[in-house]
Amino acid sequence: MPKVVFCDFDGTITAIETFAGMLKEFAPELSAELMPKMYRRQITLRAGVRQILESIPSTCYSDILAYAQDKPIRSGLAEFMDFLEVQKVPFVVVSGGLREMVETVLKREGLLKKVFAIFAVDLNINYPNLKVCSDFEDQAELVAKVKVMAQYSVDESIAIGDSLTDINMASAANLVFARDRLIDYMEAEHKPYIPWNDFTDIQNYLSKYWHNE
Repeated sequence: MPKVVFCDFDGTITAIETFAGMLKEFAPELSAELMPKMYRRQITLRAGVRQILESIPSTCYSDILAYAQDKPIRSGLAEFMDFLEVQKVPFVVVSGGLREMVETVLKREGLLKKVFAIFAVDLNINYPNLKVCSDFEDQAELVAKVKVMAQYSVDESIAIGDSLTDINMASAANLVFARDRLIDYMEAEHKPYIPWNDFTDIQNYLSKYWHNE
């Protein structure tokens, strides 16, 4: 495939931190302790997120999905996905959060069928507490986004993200759209990026960029 768009979910597709917000809601004390350490990169995402998730009782699972139900998405996504469809560019969601939260929000917006693939964390709820399952785990992340990207042989990879979970994906991509905390990380690493506010910004940029290729 010539091009693929790899897009984060939490705080990128959603307009607010949905997965991180859920962790704070259902495991407030552990989240308050571990999240700052993850953002400062003192502990890995893999260790921190697993510890928080696996502290939550499985009986909370339906409430966790309900928590995602009303979270708003960032504007311009539907139009951007239509644009990619016309360009024949797959839209792949790569999330360090929960697959069913991703699916819940996209289904609500009528966009789930337009997504080429979703890579995210699955949960086993057959234990007293949630158990994390991931096919793309590595030493640092529960969903190693670079491992996901490696599944696709592409000429050009486009990454869209907003935070710590997107650093490695951004480092591996040919073109990076960054906002919020990801901008700080990109600046610190002296890596090039394009700032964005909503998906209309990305669509406008790519429309001109691909037209000029």
